[in-house]
This record gives sequence, C-alpha cells and structure tokens, in this order.
Amino acid sequence: MSGSLNKVLLIGNLGRDPELKSTPSGQTVARFSVATTETWKNQSGEKQSKTEWHNIVVWGKQAEIAEKYLRKGKQVMIEGRIQYREYTDQAGVKKTACDIRCDNFVMLGRMEDGNRDSGSYGGKNSGGQDFEDHGAPSPAGGNNSFPDDDIPF
Repeated sequence: MSGSLNKVLLIGNLGRDPELKSTPSGQTVARFSVATTETWKNQSGEKQSKTEWHNIVVWGKQAEIAEKYLRKGKQVMIEGRIQYREYTDQAGVKKTACDIRCDNFVMLGRMEDGNRDSGSYGGKNSGGQDFEDHGAPSPAGGNNSFPDDDIPF
C-alpha cells in the first residue's frame, strides 16, 4: 500500500476569537487557537490534566463564517490536516510552526438564550451543505424546527 493520510479531528474550546485577514490576492484567512485537555488519574489516584494548544487556519468562505460566529471559550469540532510552515522571527531566527489547516468545523454546545450569534450560523460548509439556525445540516432542505431540549444527547 503506497497511500498516505494526513487527517486531524479535534474537539476543544476556542482560546481566542478568530482573526480575519486577506491575502494580497484577495483570499480570506482566519486564524485562532483551540485548546484540548486530557485528564487522567496518576498512580496515587489524583486527577491530572494537560492542555494542548492548536493553531487553526481556515480559508475562504469558511474563514468568514468562523470570524462571524466563533467566539473565545466556545466548544468546536475541527476537521482538517497538519501543515508545517517556516518563518523568520523579528530577531532573524528561522522557526517552524505547526498549524491545523481546517477543512470543516462544527460549533458544539448550546446556543445561549437571546444571543443567536453565539451558537448558530447560516451558510454552507466545505461540502456545500446548508446550515440552519441550530448549526446542523438541514435534512434534504428541510427545516430543523425542534428546540435543543428535544435532542437526547
């Protein structure tokens, strides 16, 4: 087998609001961080945890949606791939950074009462699926008119 796979799936909380910029060619790009936390018990039975921070990069229409609806602290699922890039810092030292190139994201958690921008968005994901007010793909163009309390999980 000669194939390869570069796939990342993260569920975590935004460490900062997305920052939207445009390249000289006019493409939009958003950058933000996501924290994932692993918890376990050590040999003494004490709870331990470790948080990892991930740099997320989103391009195009997805970047605009991210900037509009994602907020610091909100839970999100990121689907994408690992990309490395080299850059030179202000002191002239060459460095390497690891980014997660986001192909798709899903906002998780509950929509806050009275604040529709906190948990929902209208638009399309990278697969062209329509998204309704609850942030979920609409089945065959239907309307997801059920309240969040009716979801069994």
